[in-house]
Amino acid sequence: MAKKITKIVLTGGPAAGKTTLISRVLHEFKQEDGWRVITIPETASELISGFGIRPFGNCMSMLAFQDFVIADQIHKEKLALDAAAIVPEDKILIIYDRALMDDKAYITDEEFARVLAKFDGRTEERVLAGYDVVLHLVTCAKGAEFAYNLGNEARTESLESAREMDDRTLRAWSGHPNLRIIDNSVDFEDKMNRAMREIYRALGTPEPMIGKRKYLVRMPDIDALQARCHATPLDMMQTYLLQTSPNVERRIRQQRNGADYLYFYTEKHFKEGGGKWDTEKPISEKQYIRYLMESDISMHSVHKTKYRFTYDDKRMELDVYPFSQEKAVLFVYSNDEGARIPPEITVIREVTGDPEYKNKQLARVQRL
Repeated sequence: MAKKITKIVLTGGPAAGKTTLISRVLHEFKQEDGWRVITIPETASELISGFGIRPFGNCMSMLAFQDFVIADQIHKEKLALDAAAIVPEDKILIIYDRALMDDKAYITDEEFARVLAKFDGRTEERVLAGYDVVLHLVTCAKGAEFAYNLGNEARTESLESAREMDDRTLRAWSGHPNLRIIDNSVDFEDKMNRAMREIYRALGTPEPMIGKRKYLVRMPDIDALQARCHATPLDMMQTYLLQTSPNVERRIRQQRNGADYLYFYTEKHFKEGGGKWDTEKPISEKQYIRYLMESDISMHSVHKTKYRFTYDDKRMELDVYPFSQEKAVLFVYSNDEGARIPPEITVIREVTGDPEYKNKQLARVQRL
């Protein structure tokens, strides 16, 4: 089977949700399902935060800075393609947290053309042809100002500057034939769902139903379920952290990805007057261990094995917890209340929206 490599750029103004979307992608497309996700981090932020190379503070001009950014970006993009050719998986998704055309937003068109030409005579047309789809996530400074923050240490923009950079970035990518704009028209969760929908379309893969129903079920015969539905197990551990703000709930997650582990840091923000949204970012193992020192000792870590499978053309997940030998939790991704489930599973009752079966409550009581 020939490898299928899909290259998707995430761009947009500051505080647009790119990091959270990358976490969603890593959570969704797993090695156990035959996927390899290769992520290319934002080059400018790495140079500013990691190397101290910055286009302000009398360090260098913005034009000189772009030489560094473009050279590093080209190098990383080549490494990503080399890695895609080497890894054993056939389904490859390369996610770019910003890419070469983003640099055009910071200098004049003529300056950008001259800098590009230094690297093997590159042109904008050649650069644009190297990406399959571009998702422009509109900054929260446009329509979701309450969520705008300066959490990225490399980010110094005001709301007005963020809006201007969003416009300039969109213009820089306007020549791509598969540019998709993901705005803030509803809420942050809807924004992430729309972005994920575009990623599924780019991959040519049916997207899972957005609707999700939750059921308390009797513990099934796991071996029989795996034999019938080819259920794939995924080990996960979620730990709640001490609150540092009354309106923000923090947690970390460890999840197995093939022979390795992925780590994530999540914040659930509660808006005054109602409403909430989640932000999430991948973290390193070292960062994960540091966060463990901030664990809320009033709650247990929630460890579970999630079995993912498809039945009757619907995606389903069975969560099995070590503290429950007789019961488990089934998720059915469907808007259909009467969705068929495998005969190995017996439903006790539906618990969609029941706070007693949310992870935070399970962390407190450790029982189903």
